[in-house]
Amino acid sequence: MQILQRQIFRELLKLFGLTVSCLLGLILVGRMLQLRSLFLSQDIGFFNILQLFFYLTPFFLLLITPIATMLSVFLTFLRMSTDNELTALKASGVSLYRMLPAPLFFCTLCTLFTLFISFWGLAWGMDMFKTKLYQFARTHSKFALQPGVFNKEFPGITFYAHQVDNEKGELKFAFVRDESIKGTSVVVVAPEAQIDSTPATAEIRITFKNGNIFRQSGEELNILKFGTYSIRLDLGKMLMGFNFSEDKAKDMPLSRLSAIRHDHNEAPGREARFYRKVDTEFFKRITLPVGCIILGMFAIPIASAFRGLKQQYGLLLSMGLFLVYYTMFSVGVSMGESGAIPPEYGLWAPNFVYVFVALIGMRYANKERTPAFIHWLTSLQFNKRASA
Repeated sequence: MQILQRQIFRELLKLFGLTVSCLLGLILVGRMLQLRSLFLSQDIGFFNILQLFFYLTPFFLLLITPIATMLSVFLTFLRMSTDNELTALKASGVSLYRMLPAPLFFCTLCTLFTLFISFWGLAWGMDMFKTKLYQFARTHSKFALQPGVFNKEFPGITFYAHQVDNEKGELKFAFVRDESIKGTSVVVVAPEAQIDSTPATAEIRITFKNGNIFRQSGEELNILKFGTYSIRLDLGKMLMGFNFSEDKAKDMPLSRLSAIRHDHNEAPGREARFYRKVDTEFFKRITLPVGCIILGMFAIPIASAFRGLKQQYGLLLSMGLFLVYYTMFSVGVSMGESGAIPPEYGLWAPNFVYVFVALIGMRYANKERTPAFIHWLTSLQFNKRASA
């Protein structure tokens, strides 16, 4: 029996490592493609990019560990069911319940790992990400314009210049439109301008010469002429429009979330939506790790019910079932943040639903019985194959 448990546990670990690596790799490649224009325009090395993504890894792991746990258990028991190993074990007197220690121990380890990320790893990663990003803004980033191209690297601000000399920082026929203030649009037009970057203070100063300022607020338009006009911009905002001063609920450690939930004076002067986000994030950090063990146990009877299913179809099936779980979870997050329902109800609901299905399914699987709708689904698949 110990040999059986070790074999199951070893296969679960291999599949878990493979699944986490693939999902994490896909996410990181997707993020790199999304931010490719940023990295190409800034003097940030490949090693520095890897550092930034490493600090974001805890955030991604919190999301992908539950699905990796479910996929590992599902594919392991689906293979055992397809290869008739489960049938042989049951014929030898080994019930499904006696096979549970290995997957239960595996799911418990995944839950503890995700709890560690949720309690400490996520906040540490986001703090280090902010620190490193701001350091790059101060020491590596630069502001480079392309002639004849509208530049929108700063949120709410559009730059344009007909002629550009990035080495000297000189602009000819420069145009800047500032829409960062709601309800107001400011346009600065000048025949020449000078750009000075100051990495030590993470600032950019643009000095316009002999131009005009057009300020529109509602139906009112003001026009001013100037000899010299300077604007200062935060260089750090070029990097993903990141706001270093904003304290977001998703970046906080669980202890601070708990403190704010019990005493709003810990974060005074915030809107009601912020406190709802704190409540939602607090329960999110707890329900996602618990979801590892629930989804893992849920996968066992599902894999047993769909015996004979090919691995590629099994992968699609398990992904679909997780998508249902994650959709319910996302709806709970949205309704919790909007105040439609208490966040604890919306975030615990998917776990309770899947626990109920897992318990019923485990009983069916142990008795080698299959629910009627599973028979209907498999008969559909058989009919398709016969018609083909």
